[in-house]
Amino acid sequence: MSVVVAHLSTPEGREALDSAAIEAVRRGTELVVVVTEGSTSTPELAAAHEDDLRRVEERLEGTGTTLRREQGTSDLADDLVSAAERASADLIVIGLRRRSPVGKLILGSNAQRILLDAPCPVLAVKPERAAGA
Repeated sequence: MSVVVAHLSTPEGREALDSAAIEAVRRGTELVVVVTEGSTSTPELAAAHEDDLRRVEERLEGTGTTLRREQGTSDLADDLVSAAERASADLIVIGLRRRSPVGKLILGSNAQRILLDAPCPVLAVKPERAAGA
């Protein structure tokens, strides 16, 4: 069993990664991080990505929870659902952007596909609002 998350170096991606790490430790299970092609497409993104993963690996030290990376493609929804199926996942964690009142009527297409196709529960998280926002 495991907790599956895709990581992007965005506020939403970092919140999803942090929340997935917390859930994996709480459940005493492996954390599977799906690395998509877009998450490391530039040297800057690749460096930020590695920093985020290193930070989470340090947090997991001594907890008994391990982090495993899986290479994905450019289709985030398919990658997450496939990784969850292969790992017999307990949970998929996704990050959501804050939306305008009109945008709240429409869930992002990747999030919608993951929610509809996931073989397990999905936890959707949003980053905290900045002070004064």
